[in-house]
Amino acid sequence: MPDTPSTDTRWLDESQQRSWRAWLLGNTLLMGRLDDDLRRSFNISLVEYEILVRLSERPDRRMRMAQLADALAHSRSRVTHTIDRMEKSGYVTRGPSPDDGRGIVATMTDSGYELLETAAHVHVTGVRDHLVDLATAEDLQAVGRVLNSVADHLIAAHPEMEMR
Repeated sequence: MPDTPSTDTRWLDESQQRSWRAWLLGNTLLMGRLDDDLRRSFNISLVEYEILVRLSERPDRRMRMAQLADALAHSRSRVTHTIDRMEKSGYVTRGPSPDDGRGIVATMTDSGYELLETAAHVHVTGVRDHLVDLATAEDLQAVGRVLNSVADHLIAAHPEMEMR
């Protein structure tokens, strides 16, 4: 904390600070573990896995790159670099939008879909072991409500984002 606290700052009380730090540490460790499990087992990152999930949920397993970046809440350049790696591995292809020819569309290949089907077991097991099965249903629902409120608040600050 600063030597001279600002009168405008609403500092966190002790309980809020403990909860905030627990969330930071828990989130960092959980995301790291899920990422490590996928890298060790399949040589893909958690972000690459999430891209495969997002594409698998779309018609024809394709999505505009800009929408994909927004849905992941990542920069367009980060998604472009990740898709570059995935394309070299044969998990996705890129091309102009078949709808209007504008914009670039990422499409999951059959190889990418097969990888997703195989990797899903490791990922879901990790999510269950390290989060879902450690919390009561009520606590997990409360976390979901809080994080949905956070996401809604931050998305509203960036209305150009398309979080689908």
